[in-house]
Amino acid sequence: MLIQSSSAQLALDVVGVFVFALSGGLVAVKKRLDLFGVLVLACAAALGGGILRDVLLGDVPPVGISDWRLLTAAALGGLVTFAFHPAVERITRLVRILDAAGLGAFAVAGSLKAISVPGVPAVAAVIVGVVTAVGGGVVRDVLAGTVPEVLRRELYAVPATLGSVLVVAADRLGGLGGLVPWGAALLVFSVRLVAVHLDLNAPTQLRSGPHRQGTHGHRAL
Repeated sequence: MLIQSSSAQLALDVVGVFVFALSGGLVAVKKRLDLFGVLVLACAAALGGGILRDVLLGDVPPVGISDWRLLTAAALGGLVTFAFHPAVERITRLVRILDAAGLGAFAVAGSLKAISVPGVPAVAAVIVGVVTAVGGGVVRDVLAGTVPEVLRRELYAVPATLGSVLVVAADRLGGLGGLVPWGAALLVFSVRLVAVHLDLNAPTQLRSGPHRQGTHGHRAL
Protein backbone atom coordinates (compact mmCIF):
# COMPACT_ATOMS: atom_id res chain seq x y z
CA MET A 1 0.00 0.00 0.00
CA LEU A 2 1.11 3.52 -0.70
CA ILE A 3 0.18 4.49 2.82
CA GLN A 4 -0.73 2.45 5.86
CA SER A 5 -4.07 4.04 6.74
CA SER A 6 -6.88 2.72 4.56
CA SER A 7 -8.92 5.87 5.20
CA ALA A 8 -6.02 8.06 4.08
CA GLN A 9 -5.51 5.83 1.02
CA LEU A 10 -9.18 6.23 0.15
CA ALA A 11 -8.95 10.00 0.59
CA LEU A 12 -5.95 10.09 -1.76
CA ASP A 13 -7.78 8.00 -4.35
CA VAL A 14 -10.87 10.18 -4.14
CA VAL A 15 -8.87 13.39 -4.55
CA GLY A 16 -6.97 11.95 -7.50
CA VAL A 17 -10.18 10.78 -9.17
CA PHE A 18 -11.80 14.18 -8.62
CA VAL A 19 -8.84 16.07 -10.12
CA PHE A 20 -8.66 13.84 -13.18
CA ALA A 21 -12.43 14.24 -13.57
CA LEU A 22 -11.92 18.01 -13.72
CA SER A 23 -9.45 17.58 -16.56
CA GLY A 24 -11.86 15.30 -18.41
CA GLY A 25 -14.70 17.72 -17.88
CA LEU A 26 -12.64 20.63 -19.23
CA VAL A 27 -11.89 18.72 -22.41
CA ALA A 28 -15.60 17.98 -22.84
CA VAL A 29 -16.57 21.62 -22.27
CA LYS A 30 -14.04 22.78 -24.87
CA LYS A 31 -15.58 20.27 -27.27
CA ARG A 32 -18.99 21.83 -26.49
CA LEU A 33 -20.48 18.53 -25.34
CA ASP A 34 -23.71 18.34 -23.37
CA LEU A 35 -23.99 17.37 -19.71
CA PHE A 36 -23.96 13.66 -20.49
CA GLY A 37 -20.83 14.06 -22.62
CA VAL A 38 -19.11 16.02 -19.86
CA LEU A 39 -19.89 13.29 -17.33
CA VAL A 40 -18.70 10.54 -19.68
CA LEU A 41 -15.34 12.22 -20.35
CA ALA A 42 -14.92 13.14 -16.68
CA CYS A 43 -15.49 9.54 -15.58
CA ALA A 44 -13.29 8.20 -18.38
CA ALA A 45 -10.39 10.41 -17.32
CA ALA A 46 -10.84 9.72 -13.63
CA LEU A 47 -11.56 5.99 -13.65
CA GLY A 48 -10.22 4.68 -16.95
CA GLY A 49 -6.68 4.02 -15.73
CA GLY A 50 -7.82 2.11 -12.67
CA ILE A 51 -10.30 0.07 -14.69
CA LEU A 52 -7.62 -0.88 -17.23
CA ARG A 53 -5.27 -1.81 -14.37
CA ASP A 54 -7.78 -4.10 -12.71
CA VAL A 55 -8.70 -5.76 -16.01
CA LEU A 56 -5.02 -6.41 -16.76
CA LEU A 57 -4.58 -7.94 -13.31
CA GLY A 58 -7.79 -9.97 -13.48
CA ASP A 59 -9.33 -8.10 -10.55
CA VAL A 60 -12.95 -7.87 -11.62
CA PRO A 61 -15.24 -6.12 -11.30
CA PRO A 62 -12.82 -3.16 -11.37
CA VAL A 63 -12.92 -0.91 -8.35
CA GLY A 64 -13.65 2.03 -10.65
CA ILE A 65 -17.14 0.71 -11.33
CA SER A 66 -17.76 -1.08 -8.03
CA ASP A 67 -16.82 1.55 -5.44
CA TRP A 68 -19.58 4.14 -5.21
CA ARG A 69 -17.25 6.65 -3.56
CA LEU A 70 -14.95 6.78 -6.57
CA LEU A 71 -17.88 6.94 -8.95
CA THR A 72 -19.35 9.80 -6.93
CA ALA A 73 -16.06 11.72 -6.94
CA ALA A 74 -15.75 11.32 -10.72
CA ALA A 75 -19.34 12.42 -11.35
CA LEU A 76 -18.95 15.35 -8.96
CA GLY A 77 -15.84 16.51 -10.82
CA GLY A 78 -17.78 16.44 -14.08
CA LEU A 79 -20.72 18.34 -12.60
CA VAL A 80 -18.45 20.99 -11.07
CA THR A 81 -16.73 21.52 -14.41
CA PHE A 82 -20.03 21.71 -16.28
CA ALA A 83 -21.52 24.22 -13.87
CA PHE A 84 -18.44 26.33 -13.10
CA HIS A 85 -16.09 25.75 -16.03
CA PRO A 86 -14.98 29.41 -16.30
CA ALA A 87 -13.82 29.28 -12.66
CA VAL A 88 -12.16 25.89 -13.19
CA GLU A 89 -10.31 27.21 -16.23
CA ARG A 90 -9.02 30.14 -14.14
CA ILE A 91 -7.37 27.72 -11.72
CA THR A 92 -5.83 25.61 -14.46
CA ARG A 93 -2.41 26.00 -12.83
CA LEU A 94 -3.71 24.50 -9.58
CA VAL A 95 -5.42 21.71 -11.50
CA ARG A 96 -2.12 20.92 -13.24
CA ILE A 97 -0.33 20.74 -9.90
CA LEU A 98 -2.97 18.42 -8.48
CA ASP A 99 -2.91 16.42 -11.71
CA ALA A 100 0.85 15.92 -11.27
CA ALA A 101 0.25 14.73 -7.72
CA GLY A 102 -2.44 12.36 -8.93
CA LEU A 103 -0.13 11.08 -11.67
CA GLY A 104 2.48 10.16 -9.07
CA ALA A 105 0.00 8.58 -6.69
CA PHE A 106 -1.69 6.51 -9.39
CA ALA A 107 1.59 5.34 -10.97
CA VAL A 108 2.88 4.15 -7.61
CA ALA A 109 -0.43 2.66 -6.48
CA GLY A 110 -0.80 0.81 -9.79
CA SER A 111 2.68 -0.70 -9.50
CA LEU A 112 2.12 -1.66 -5.88
CA LYS A 113 -1.09 -3.44 -6.74
CA ALA A 114 0.64 -5.26 -9.62
CA ILE A 115 3.53 -6.53 -7.50
CA SER A 116 1.06 -7.74 -4.87
CA VAL A 117 -0.36 -10.19 -7.41
CA PRO A 118 1.62 -13.47 -7.46
CA GLY A 119 3.39 -14.26 -10.69
CA VAL A 120 3.33 -10.78 -12.24
CA PRO A 121 6.71 -10.10 -13.92
CA ALA A 122 8.62 -6.91 -13.17
CA VAL A 123 8.11 -5.47 -16.66
CA ALA A 124 4.38 -6.14 -16.46
CA ALA A 125 4.19 -4.42 -13.07
CA VAL A 126 5.85 -1.32 -14.51
CA ILE A 127 3.47 -1.31 -17.46
CA VAL A 128 0.48 -1.66 -15.15
CA GLY A 129 1.70 1.31 -13.11
CA VAL A 130 2.04 3.49 -16.20
CA VAL A 131 -1.34 2.39 -17.55
CA THR A 132 -2.95 3.25 -14.22
CA ALA A 133 -1.47 6.75 -14.36
CA VAL A 134 -2.08 7.67 -18.00
CA GLY A 135 -4.81 5.29 -19.15
CA GLY A 136 -7.68 7.55 -18.14
CA GLY A 137 -6.31 10.47 -20.12
CA VAL A 138 -5.86 8.27 -23.19
CA VAL A 139 -9.45 7.00 -22.99
CA ARG A 140 -10.69 10.58 -22.50
CA ASP A 141 -8.88 11.90 -25.55
CA VAL A 142 -9.88 8.98 -27.77
CA LEU A 143 -13.52 9.54 -26.86
CA ALA A 144 -13.06 13.26 -27.57
CA GLY A 145 -11.63 12.48 -31.01
CA THR A 146 -8.17 13.94 -30.42
CA VAL A 147 -4.63 12.58 -30.33
CA PRO A 148 -4.01 11.66 -26.67
CA GLU A 149 -2.13 14.37 -24.80
CA VAL A 150 0.28 11.79 -23.46
CA LEU A 151 1.62 11.49 -27.04
CA ARG A 152 1.96 15.20 -27.79
CA ARG A 153 2.17 17.31 -24.64
CA GLU A 154 4.94 17.77 -22.08
CA LEU A 155 6.54 14.70 -20.52
CA TYR A 156 3.73 12.69 -18.97
CA ALA A 157 4.27 8.98 -19.40
CA VAL A 158 8.02 9.37 -18.78
CA PRO A 159 7.72 10.49 -15.13
CA ALA A 160 5.05 7.85 -14.53
CA THR A 161 7.44 5.24 -15.91
CA LEU A 162 10.26 6.46 -13.68
CA GLY A 163 8.09 6.16 -10.58
CA SER A 164 6.84 2.71 -11.53
CA VAL A 165 10.36 1.45 -12.27
CA LEU A 166 11.59 2.74 -8.91
CA VAL A 167 8.83 0.92 -7.01
CA VAL A 168 9.23 -2.36 -8.88
CA ALA A 169 13.05 -2.28 -8.69
CA ALA A 170 12.92 -1.60 -4.94
CA ASP A 171 10.54 -4.52 -4.50
CA ARG A 172 12.76 -6.90 -6.49
CA LEU A 173 15.81 -5.81 -4.48
CA GLY A 174 13.98 -6.24 -1.19
CA GLY A 175 14.11 -2.57 -0.29
CA LEU A 176 10.51 -1.52 -0.68
CA GLY A 177 10.21 0.24 2.64
CA GLY A 178 7.68 2.77 3.82
CA LEU A 179 9.48 5.75 2.30
CA VAL A 180 10.15 4.32 -1.16
CA PRO A 181 6.58 4.67 -2.47
CA TRP A 182 6.44 8.25 -1.20
CA GLY A 183 9.79 9.00 -2.80
CA ALA A 184 8.64 7.49 -6.09
CA ALA A 185 5.44 9.54 -6.04
CA LEU A 186 7.44 12.68 -5.27
CA LEU A 187 9.79 11.92 -8.16
CA VAL A 188 6.87 11.63 -10.59
CA PHE A 189 5.33 14.82 -9.23
CA SER A 190 8.58 16.79 -9.49
CA VAL A 191 9.53 15.63 -12.99
CA ARG A 192 6.02 16.35 -14.26
CA LEU A 193 5.99 19.88 -12.83
CA VAL A 194 9.44 20.63 -14.25
CA ALA A 195 8.28 19.38 -17.65
CA VAL A 196 5.23 21.65 -17.53
CA HIS A 197 7.22 24.67 -16.36
CA LEU A 198 9.97 24.25 -18.97
CA ASP A 199 7.67 22.86 -21.70
CA LEU A 200 9.81 19.74 -21.98
CA ASN A 201 8.74 17.14 -24.51
CA ALA A 202 10.02 13.78 -25.65
CA PRO A 203 12.04 13.93 -28.88
CA THR A 204 9.99 14.20 -32.06
CA GLN A 205 10.81 13.40 -35.64
CA LEU A 206 13.09 15.95 -37.29
CA ARG A 207 11.38 17.91 -40.03
CA SER A 208 13.18 18.34 -43.30
CA GLY A 209 13.50 21.72 -44.95
CA PRO A 210 11.33 22.91 -47.85
CA HIS A 211 11.64 20.75 -50.95
CA ARG A 212 12.63 22.26 -54.24
CA GLN A 213 11.44 21.20 -57.65
CA GLY A 214 12.89 21.54 -61.11
CA THR A 215 16.42 22.21 -62.31
CA HIS A 216 16.18 25.96 -62.57
CA GLY A 217 16.04 26.79 -58.90
CA HIS A 218 12.31 27.45 -58.76
CA ARG A 219 10.91 27.03 -55.26
CA ALA A 220 8.03 24.62 -54.82
CA LEU A 221 4.73 26.33 -54.10
